[in-house]
Amino acid sequence: MALVAVAMAGTVGLSACGSGSDADQRNVLTWYTNPDGAVDEEGKANQAILAQKCTEEAGGEYSIQTQSLPRDASEQRQQLLRRLAAGDPGTDIMSMDPVFVAEFAEAGFLAEVPQESRDALTQDAVSSILEVSTWKDKLIGAPMWANTQLLWYRKSVAQEAGLDMSGAVTWDQIIDAAQQTDTTIGVQARRYEGYAVWINALVEGAGGHIVKNPEATGSDIQLGLEDQAGQEAARIIKKVADTGVAGPAMSSTNEETSLNQFTTEGSGFMLNWPYVWASPQMAGIQDDVAWTRYPQTIQGQESKPPLGGIILGVNSKSDNAPASWKAIQCITKKEHQIQYMLGTGNPAANKSAYDDPRVVEAFPMAKALRESLDSGAPRPVTQYYGDISTALQRVFSPPNEISPQSTPTEATQLIKDVLNGEALL
Repeated sequence: MALVAVAMAGTVGLSACGSGSDADQRNVLTWYTNPDGAVDEEGKANQAILAQKCTEEAGGEYSIQTQSLPRDASEQRQQLLRRLAAGDPGTDIMSMDPVFVAEFAEAGFLAEVPQESRDALTQDAVSSILEVSTWKDKLIGAPMWANTQLLWYRKSVAQEAGLDMSGAVTWDQIIDAAQQTDTTIGVQARRYEGYAVWINALVEGAGGHIVKNPEATGSDIQLGLEDQAGQEAARIIKKVADTGVAGPAMSSTNEETSLNQFTTEGSGFMLNWPYVWASPQMAGIQDDVAWTRYPQTIQGQESKPPLGGIILGVNSKSDNAPASWKAIQCITKKEHQIQYMLGTGNPAANKSAYDDPRVVEAFPMAKALRESLDSGAPRPVTQYYGDISTALQRVFSPPNEISPQSTPTEATQLIKDVLNGEALL
């Protein structure tokens, strides 16, 4: 029903966006890019630079023009769905959050990766990002870049707390250390996708899964929030809220507020993506900053760091599918992934990129990033992820009202009601 509504809303005004039927337009590819906020010295976006390079390397076989999607992930999903549901043939290449892939693929909106392109698009790719590029045993997308969170900390604070950061640490340990030193922990707990990322990482780190059978449909989906792993996730978020270590406005925190908090006096720890290392705010405190793997939910049980990134997909209704896959091979080749990582701070999906001397120099945490990506856990790879994420954000908010006993049950019930058509979000 949602897709039908989207299709009806999207058909108006989109016909002019297609590439048309003229032969001279068939090799012009439109790539809908996610805004990464990074530009070169001339103010040109890094993805536009890649598009220009690949256009030049194509020797006239195709050219790539870029269109920027909204900054918010939910709005990106909406805009792409409108175009896909309307059958817009002028939407060729799409930058997709990993959680979009299953939903778009199940609806028949994405072209499968051609057999002849698979080796080039998957060679030496991080296994976790390949997992979310696949739906029902079909490779649907190509990893452009992968992403993971690290635990960033002030060395002086960890030393004051007597916290040994040379090995694994737990959430309880860093919460206690922040309390002891009267410092803060930067988290993401606003009602948005970043909060669902945190909840999922905690559940996975406790050995559980929010969705136990991701390919199931409707009422057949089995949820794991009521298991011990879900209760542990709720307990940790509640402890962060009750102790006040997230600061005075925990329910409004996102990546940027966490970064700003971490770079001010009185901070101790932060969970965030690697782009923060090159941020201007970090410049004055880098000598006191270090990093380690995402904290364990349960002591002695390996953490499952959050997984993000961008998957490149091709519209099944595109007039230019063969050329689009060739363009994606160019966009995602190792050298271009390295250049993009150096320009934006977004980690490459290619493992060997982390051995490149340029990457090692720019990202002293390159080894930690690669290990974290190899060990990361994706958010549920299910066509219903949008509903599941929204339900989690609603029930787990505000963080200080969470109950480890009842909140996971309430979230489970809401998700089931939504999937059964008995509730609306």
